[in-house]
Amino acid sequence: MADRGAPPAAVPLPDDWPARPDRSLALNRMGSFDWDLDSGLLHLDPAALAVLDLLPGEYGGDPAALMSRIPHADAARLKALAARALKAGTARHSAYFRVRPRNGAPRWAHAQAYLGHDAGGRPRRLIGVVRNAERELAQAAARSDLTEARRRLTGVVTRTTALLARASSVEDVLDVLRDPEALGHLTAVSVMLGVVEGGRIRLVAEGRAGSYVPELRYTRVDDAFPMSEVVRTRRPRFIASREEFRASYPLLWPYIESLSVASGAYLPLIAQAAPIGVLGLLSPLPGAFSDEERTLLLALGSSIAQSLQRAMLYEQRHDLAEGLQQAMLPRRIPDIPGALTAVRYRSARLGRSVGGDWYDVLPLPGGRVGLTIGDVQGHDTDAAVVMGQLRMALWAYTAEGHPPATALARASALLRELGTERFATCTYVEVDLAGGGLRIVRAGHLDPLLRHADGRCEWIGTAGGLPLGLSAEFAGHGGVGYPVTTGVLGPGETLLLCTDGLVERPGVDLGDSLEALREAVRTGPAELPALADLLFGTVGEPGGGDDMALLLLRRDAPGPGGAPGTPQAS
Repeated sequence: MADRGAPPAAVPLPDDWPARPDRSLALNRMGSFDWDLDSGLLHLDPAALAVLDLLPGEYGGDPAALMSRIPHADAARLKALAARALKAGTARHSAYFRVRPRNGAPRWAHAQAYLGHDAGGRPRRLIGVVRNAERELAQAAARSDLTEARRRLTGVVTRTTALLARASSVEDVLDVLRDPEALGHLTAVSVMLGVVEGGRIRLVAEGRAGSYVPELRYTRVDDAFPMSEVVRTRRPRFIASREEFRASYPLLWPYIESLSVASGAYLPLIAQAAPIGVLGLLSPLPGAFSDEERTLLLALGSSIAQSLQRAMLYEQRHDLAEGLQQAMLPRRIPDIPGALTAVRYRSARLGRSVGGDWYDVLPLPGGRVGLTIGDVQGHDTDAAVVMGQLRMALWAYTAEGHPPATALARASALLRELGTERFATCTYVEVDLAGGGLRIVRAGHLDPLLRHADGRCEWIGTAGGLPLGLSAEFAGHGGVGYPVTTGVLGPGETLLLCTDGLVERPGVDLGDSLEALREAVRTGPAELPALADLLFGTVGEPGGGDDMALLLLRRDAPGPGGAPGTPQAS
C-alpha cells in the first residue's frame, strides 16, 4: 500500500517507456536486494538503503552493518525466519520488521523474497524487495481499533439495555450507571444523571466515585451549564476538548480543570416528547465523537429515558398507595400499663405496589389489651382500603365489648358484605395483663410465638377458622365460627405476632422459615426494639415481594412491691 503521508523518493521520472523494474520500484518507495548465500554479501539498491535510512557510503555489502538500523529482537527474528526458510527450501517468504531511523521512533518495514536454488537443489541466492510499511500497519491498527470500539460500544448498549429492562426504581437505574459491566466499559471518568424537576435539574448520582463533577446539586434549566442547555434545546451536546469546555462553559470550567477530562457527551433523556433528565459522560480522551459513537450513545440515552420514566411512575404510584396504607395504620401505639410493645412494618417493594398487612394494639377495660395482626389478599390500593376498613371494624367491635370470636365473626361478615371478593387472614389475642390469661382466635393466619423469660421459644398451637370473608359464605349452612384457644403469658414473657411476609420465601419450605424465625427470637436481644430490628434485618428478606408486619408484646415482670415495670412503646 502506498505511503501517501510521506514525501516521495527523489527518483527522476524515466525517459524510456515502459519504465525499467528498478525505476518502478523506486518511484513507489520500494527497494530491491540480492543476498548471495555463498559469499554472504547482501546487495541493496539506493531505494532499499533509503527504506533502512542508510547512505550509500555507509553500507558495503556486509549484512552485519544493518544491525545499526534493525533492533536486536527483530534482527534475531529475521535470522530465525531465514534459517527455517533455508531448511524447508520453500521458494517465497515475507516478513515485517522494524527499522530504527537516525531520528525518531522505530517504524515498520516489509520484505518479500524469492529463494533461488542451483541445479543440484542447493539454495544460492535470496532475491527480493523491501518497502516502508508504517502507514499500512497504522491503517490496519486503526481498523482493528475501530472494530474493537464498535464492539465495545455495542456491548455497552446491549448490556445496559438488558439491565435497565429489570429496573423498577430510580435507585435501580442508578445501579446500572454504577455497574462495571455496563457503562463501566465506556472510557469515562464520570457518569452523571440529572432529573428534571420543574424548572430545575437535580443531580441524583454519579457513576464514578471520586471523580464527580459538582455542577451544583441543583441547577436551573436556564443556567449556563451543559445539562441545562441539553434540557432547553432537547438536543445532545458533544464537547471535543478542554478548550471547548473552558470557552463554552466558564461556570463549569473550575470544576473540570482539576480533573483528567478532555471531552464530554451530554444526552437528553426524553419520554413522551418531554425531557425528564440528562445523562452526562466525561472522558479523558480528546477528540470529536464519531457519527457511529453518537448514534450508539443516543440509543443508550433513549433506553435510560424509558427506564427512568417507568421507574419514576412506579415510585409515584407506590408512594401514593403506601401513603394511603400508612394513613390507615395506627399513628401511634398507646402506652399499655404493665406491658412493653414494639411494632414494625415494611411495605412490599416488588412491583412497586403495597398490600393489606396491618397491626393494632387496643387498650380494653379491666387491665386487658387486644392485639390484632392480619393480611388482606392482594397488593394494590384496594387491598389497603379493605385493610383500613377491617382494622377499624375490629377496633369498634372490641371496643363495644364483644369477645374475640364474635369480633372476628362480625369482621368476616362485614368483609363479605363489602363485595370486594377479597379475603383476609387475621390473628386476634386478648391479654389479661393482671393475671396473664390469653384468649387467642385465629382466622387462617400464623400461630403466635411465645418466648419465655428464660429464652425458650415455642409456637402456641391454636385452633383456627377460615380466613375472614370466606367463613361468611357458610353462614347460611349452619355457620362457621372461630374457636378460642386459651393460654397464659407469664411475667417477662414475650408474645410475637407477624404476617407471612416475614417468613415466606420462594423455594423455601415454610416449616424451615418458621424454625429460622423461632431460633432468631430465641437467640435475639432481650430489648424489644432491638429484637424487632434484628428480625426485620435478618429473617425478613430486604426488599422482598410481600408486606411485612410484626407486633411484639412483653408482660412486665413485677417491680418492687409487686408493681409492674414502666411501659414503653416503639
